Amino acid sequence: MAALDGVKRLVFKIGSTLLVDRETGELRIDWLRGLAADIAEQKVQGRDVIVVSSGSIALGRRVLGLDDGALALEQSQAAAAVGQIRLAQAYEEVLGPLNIKTAQILLTLEDSADRRRYLNSRGTMAELLRLNVVPIVNENDSVATDEIRYGDNDRLAARVAAMAGADMLVLLSDVDGIYTADPRNDKKAKHIPLIEEMTEGLMAGAGDAGTGLSKGGMRTKLLAAEVAMGAGCAMIIMEGDQQRPLKRLHEGTKHSLFKARHNPMDARKNWISGMKPKGQVVIDQGAMDALLSGKSLLPVGVKQVNGAFDRGDMVEIIDQTGRVHARGLIRYDAAEAGQICGVRLTDLEQKLGHVGRGAMVHRDDMVV
Repeated sequence: MAALDGVKRLVFKIGSTLLVDRETGELRIDWLRGLAADIAEQKVQGRDVIVVSSGSIALGRRVLGLDDGALALEQSQAAAAVGQIRLAQAYEEVLGPLNIKTAQILLTLEDSADRRRYLNSRGTMAELLRLNVVPIVNENDSVATDEIRYGDNDRLAARVAAMAGADMLVLLSDVDGIYTADPRNDKKAKHIPLIEEMTEGLMAGAGDAGTGLSKGGMRTKLLAAEVAMGAGCAMIIMEGDQQRPLKRLHEGTKHSLFKARHNPMDARKNWISGMKPKGQVVIDQGAMDALLSGKSLLPVGVKQVNGAFDRGDMVEIIDQTGRVHARGLIRYDAAEAGQICGVRLTDLEQKLGHVGRGAMVHRDDMVV
């Protein structure tokens, strides 16, 4: 069975050492063209694809003439600002001729920690995928300070996979998987092809060494695996420095697979179910029938709202007798939700004074 069989939504992460030549600081365009061919093949097979890409600082520092070695925060931010536009152009250059549309998304840790920003980012990504676009995601190094940085794109990739509801994350790395010890220092180290549970021994044996331009070591990859597995997303670590790496993966190249604990939707619903409700939404019978058939909750079926809640908070969805039928993340704050009770989608803009979001609680953010 091939590693990507059954995968519907794929996220893969590319490290700086794969994208940027360590000696010249130039983009490795031939390798990137091979990866573009891999992306096109994944799209033909019907998969959604999201790319989490490092490389902006590595590209920008050479343009600015900054020396090798550690950079001050301001220098890193300046290099990222210069490099980001070149990175986006590179992906457009290799994917455009293959009739693949691309979009750039820049994230910081705050975008996943703050619920409103999380919903905004998730909504944007979902719409791009619906429109058959390949999002190219990077940390927003040009504005992020030490306090709001992910710090490495391994963990960023895991958060993106969780946010997007992906079922597979592939880390294209400078190693071909997980070993019982560092194989560079221990000749007895054994490759581990399958990891079903994270253990203290696994974390202890990982070390924390990074290589070259990369900030992430093996420990950051294991932390990323923990996030992904908990979100219902399997994860693969494989050697990325080979032509057509995803094709090589399909052909059986050596890798380590971390098995997901749930499927993405179950993991998300468990997360929602564990949240404390901040309010209630009272619905009519028509809305109840719609929910039971798997549809989103629209404002027209809402009779009233109770409580003080913000957009992104979890609310209980109840019938007019007070019985709880569902829980979900609401897309309006209490004031706006109260304004649009019973309002049809065509009248939302007139009622609110701006374009509304449609569903009050989307089916993907709901546990019935």
